[in-house]
Amino acid sequence: MSDDLIQVGRVAGAFGVRGEVRITSFTADPVALLDYRDLKREDGAPALTLLAGRPAKGGIVARAKEIETREQAEALRGLKLFIPRSTLPETDDEDEFYVTDLIGLAVETPEGEPLGAIRSVQDFGAGDLLEILPPEGGATWYLPFTKEAVPEVRLAAGKVIGVRPQEVE
Repeated sequence: MSDDLIQVGRVAGAFGVRGEVRITSFTADPVALLDYRDLKREDGAPALTLLAGRPAKGGIVARAKEIETREQAEALRGLKLFIPRSTLPETDDEDEFYVTDLIGLAVETPEGEPLGAIRSVQDFGAGDLLEILPPEGGATWYLPFTKEAVPEVRLAAGKVIGVRPQEVE
């Protein structure tokens, strides 16, 4: 995947019989996908050109230039959708960032002891969790992405300050 692409959604399948497609959105406002319009594949090749859409649970239902039938929409199920990083607005302050900026950052205790590196950011329904790969390798573990568990994000330093899992209440 190109480093300048950010995943903003995934095709969830067909909707109805007229070629509309359900898209799970990974944006704060699912309807923002319509503003990006030209969505890319993981390799940067064109994926979908959104023409119109409406909000739906967890995302949008949209018409795309490339899809005319239900079968075509269903065939795209699972397709990851990306936009160029350059199309996103710049963040205004150090406390504002994109979730994708966290991937790969080191995790340290407030005392500077390494806890690992952020492998992914997940949300299983109860809020964001940082998946941490321990420094010595082995099984990953999850750290809630809350102010209590992660009091500081230092993007410029390439790290976040976190607490040990047993210290999170």
